[in-house]
Amino acid sequence: MPTTKELEDLVLQTRRDILRMVHKVNSGHPGGSLGCTEFFIALYHEIMELKEGFDMDGIGEDLFFLSNGHISPVYYSVLARKGYFPIDELNTFRLINSRLQGHPTTHEGLPGVRIASGSLGQGMSVAIGAALSKKLNKDPHLIFSLHGDGELQEGQNWEAIMYAAGNKVDNLISTVDLNGQQIDGATEDVLPMGDLKAKFEAFGWDVLEIEEGNNLEAVIKGMQEAKTRTGKGKPVCVLLRTIMGHGVDFMMHTHAWHGKAPNDEQLAEGLSQNAETLGDY
Repeated sequence: MPTTKELEDLVLQTRRDILRMVHKVNSGHPGGSLGCTEFFIALYHEIMELKEGFDMDGIGEDLFFLSNGHISPVYYSVLARKGYFPIDELNTFRLINSRLQGHPTTHEGLPGVRIASGSLGQGMSVAIGAALSKKLNKDPHLIFSLHGDGELQEGQNWEAIMYAAGNKVDNLISTVDLNGQQIDGATEDVLPMGDLKAKFEAFGWDVLEIEEGNNLEAVIKGMQEAKTRTGKGKPVCVLLRTIMGHGVDFMMHTHAWHGKAPNDEQLAEGLSQNAETLGDY
């Protein structure tokens, strides 16, 4: 298992990867990617049980589904540095015919990616389907998914949330990235969603909150706790409070960097705030 220092180094390097990817093509979504870096590092290095190699069926291992597919930069960085594909392939982000499109796709067979995502609101349904498949196959492993808070404004989520509880899909841990920002502004200004903890509980879910979503140790501890709550008749929701753009001071606490790439000077400043640890691609 990696040490805490090794995981913290991965967090810094992943942030560098995110900044460099979106800068190179002047396109992409750095804000949410930076905010979810600790979550992805925790998930892929401490929380999920994974097999060596990759196959689409995923039998005998935990599976992850990214619903808010626009934060693909953090997803690609973590997959590459976990060994799913060569790190230097990050250079092809959003290029024509690349396997690393702006939203994850499956037609080019990128290892680690099992669904095309980015049409917001659909990931919950996919995750529930995968969780039910695990049950049918008598596979005791878990399904993990990640969703944006603004994404919960999509109605399909709530049909799926109701279905999961009604059918006791208790091998599912769905995390909501609560950064309070979406493309048009603060979620409270665009469409307030009220008390999400109360809403998920009213729909029959077991809800756990991680208040420090950009504290790696807190995320690991919280997700480990979430795992202990599976298998008890209820799906599990993790409300993860993060800061959009975390780790780059001028990107934090604003929706402005939801889908905006840094220029040369901003890239240099962002990289200076995240020391090189493992070597850039």
